[in-house]
Amino acid sequence: VMTNLFFSFSICFFYSVVAGQSVTLPCVIVGYRGMVQWTKDGLALGGERDLPGWARYSLLGDPASGEHSLVIESAELGDDAVYECQATQAGLRSHRAKLTVLVPPSDPIVEGGPVVRLKAHTPHNLTCRASGAKPAAEITWYRDGEVMHSAIYSKSLMEDGKRETAVSLLPMVPEDRDSGRTYTCRVLNPAAPAGRQTSVTINVQHPPSVTLSVQPQTVMEGAKVLFICSASANPEITGYRWSKGGIPISEANGDSLEVTVDHSYFTDPVSCEVSNSVGSTNVSTLVDVQFGPRLLSEPKPLTVDTGMDAAFTCAWTGNPPLTLAWTKQGSSVVLSNGNTLQLKAVTQEDAGTYTCKAIVPRIGVAERDVTLTVNGPPIITADATQQAVKHSKGKLECLVGSSPPPDKIMWTFGDMNLSSGSSGRFSVQTVNSDRGVVSSLILSETLAQDFQMRYNCTAWNRFGTGTVLVTLKEQGGISSTAIVSSAKLIAPFLHIQTTCALATIIYTYLISTLIVQFRDVRVLRLLFSDQYSTFS
Repeated sequence: VMTNLFFSFSICFFYSVVAGQSVTLPCVIVGYRGMVQWTKDGLALGGERDLPGWARYSLLGDPASGEHSLVIESAELGDDAVYECQATQAGLRSHRAKLTVLVPPSDPIVEGGPVVRLKAHTPHNLTCRASGAKPAAEITWYRDGEVMHSAIYSKSLMEDGKRETAVSLLPMVPEDRDSGRTYTCRVLNPAAPAGRQTSVTINVQHPPSVTLSVQPQTVMEGAKVLFICSASANPEITGYRWSKGGIPISEANGDSLEVTVDHSYFTDPVSCEVSNSVGSTNVSTLVDVQFGPRLLSEPKPLTVDTGMDAAFTCAWTGNPPLTLAWTKQGSSVVLSNGNTLQLKAVTQEDAGTYTCKAIVPRIGVAERDVTLTVNGPPIITADATQQAVKHSKGKLECLVGSSPPPDKIMWTFGDMNLSSGSSGRFSVQTVNSDRGVVSSLILSETLAQDFQMRYNCTAWNRFGTGTVLVTLKEQGGISSTAIVSSAKLIAPFLHIQTTCALATIIYTYLISTLIVQFRDVRVLRLLFSDQYSTFS
């Protein structure tokens, strides 16, 4: 039995030790001579001084002096626990002592190191990871020795429930100028106050930077030009691909292309695509090809009714920029300078051919014609006075040139109406021509009264009626005196210089002319009486 026992613990509440180092947890009991033991997380370690079964554990001090300190050699993570010093026979125990084993972080790992390859202008997080530390490591980033303050820090408990992994993300958008820079990740905790660090070098990679030029830039159609595709890249260029208007040019595979240009190079761009392992870059350019007018949209002929609006459209392209001019055939007046010609409330006088002319300065001119047909009443044209020889065949004509074609054409004269066929000495013929419909009133033999009448040519269609008045004038012939004189003059030559057969032909012609033109027996008698002997 112990009396007047002075029991004192020289033990604090918290201790820490770096893994691998030794630590002593002190315990002093004054005036106690019984058994002393330590517990670890409630587990008794034993009463012997050398603590069998716990190779790295032992009790330190003079028991006679009440010294029972616990020594832990080469502390391990498993030593991290709550300890108590107990005087078992006195039923006393110390305050709990918490031993924390400090574990330094492993060397930091920067993902992608030692050379981190990044794509230019693409956001990226440099990632540094420090594992196995207790407590979790602090992480600091440096760029070429300068502290970076934009990192994002996080930590997580490892499977053993004691150590932690720390991760630091350094956001960046790499530029070409970052290539070759050094980024350092430095980690530390109480177990490694001097810290540890890992450095990486940034290699900023980018798709090819491409410049496409053409020499010369301005050329005439049919000339040769040279396209030059200049590129720089990291990593190295792996290939070139050319196209025109989106269609690959299979025979081109280098950094230049020579072609003979036509007008299509003015609108269809030539492209050069350069590739490397990171990506590809496509650059296009047009050529300032100068060429004359080329028709893009042909004007279409129109047929409209009188009073309606009409519009023609034609489109041209050319380089340098062209000018347009609309005119009507037979007039030099410019009706429009735009692609569209607007005609309001047209009349039959507006019918005809219109010309869309394109002019490219110093290069060339081209034009297209288009026809406007205006439906309306028949338009009839005819000579007001037409001629015929009396007692010979005669003919009167009128032209109906309107649209639509006439349904009927009729000649009216005296008390007669005739649209087709024949009646007595009169007949009507109708012929289609490129100018319209020609109606002819034919007289098999003209008489004196025919030259006294008025002839009316009238035509009808669904829009109305048109008419024109024509008179027939007698055409003068050769006078009898002139024929007789000619006969007298020719007869001697017939006798002297011609054969009998030739004389007979000429003589017969003269006689027939007299009969047809004059039907004058007196003339014949005169000839025969005066010249018959010449032919006998």
